[in-house]
Amino acid sequence: MTERATLQVDGISKRFGDLQAVDSLSLSIEPGETFGLLGPNGAGKTTAISMICGLLAPDSGSIRICDTPIRPGSTEGRALIGYVPQELAVYPDMSGAENLRFFARLYGLRGAPARRRIAEVLGVVGLAERARDRVSEYSGGMQRRLNIAAGLLHQPRLLILDEPTVGIDPQSRNAILDAVAALGDGGMSVLYTTHYMEEAERLCDRVAIVDHGRLLASGTRRELVALVDEHDRVVVRVTAGAIEAARLMRDLDTIVRVDAPDDQTLDCVVDDASHLLPTLLARLAEADVSLTQVEVVEPSLDSVFLHITGTALRD
Repeated sequence: MTERATLQVDGISKRFGDLQAVDSLSLSIEPGETFGLLGPNGAGKTTAISMICGLLAPDSGSIRICDTPIRPGSTEGRALIGYVPQELAVYPDMSGAENLRFFARLYGLRGAPARRRIAEVLGVVGLAERARDRVSEYSGGMQRRLNIAAGLLHQPRLLILDEPTVGIDPQSRNAILDAVAALGDGGMSVLYTTHYMEEAERLCDRVAIVDHGRLLASGTRRELVALVDEHDRVVVRVTAGAIEAARLMRDLDTIVRVDAPDDQTLDCVVDDASHLLPTLLARLAEADVSLTQVEVVEPSLDSVFLHITGTALRD
């Protein structure tokens, strides 16, 4: 954690009766970083988010947004947060633009500044052409995109997205993922929870894996893969000579194991395929081996998550 962190969470805990929902959780998110919070159902994610948003007071520990303390009843730090819950918070009998004008007034935005900002966020979520339509005419995915637009109106320093793509159509899902990626590029910090591991791999600079209220691991995908000793796999199909080529590969430092199940197939287990691949292909060229196919299989966050928690993310 650093002084410049957008979000700094230090050792927060929360108990409900006999249930320890969150247990000494610490994490930080830097400016412009998209941070994934992953955990099975009941892991404590919702309780942690409620405390970060200032909706619940932690029993112990502290939360700061841009070095401003977050406390229930205080609006100073909470004004720096945009929270988009799973449940829709839009009015179906109003148009998209009318919804946003209503929320803009709650944030103190009026007149020309409000109109400019509403136009901007509608563009971010791809709803500019449907701004005048009633929300009841929107698809479920469009309503979720409008929900995100409302959370962006006041230009928060931290946007919290709680499973924003659950149960929506593929087009809206891609629109949301593209919009979130653009937010990070623009310098906004994003805390993202999801049940879809491919979303975390696509969007998140770092992820934290939580279970039973405790932080089990955090880092980039590559760091988490290394933590559980997972490796990349490179399968090379050749016209002939794989057995001899395998012998030539065994002295490469980053090859963990290389096998030739037949004379047309090389099966390599490696530390980092992206760095090794050029060297591997050069060795094959030196051995005068003709390639027909190269397949790189990187370990996924799914396998890391299963290894760390003992359960699949959707269980």
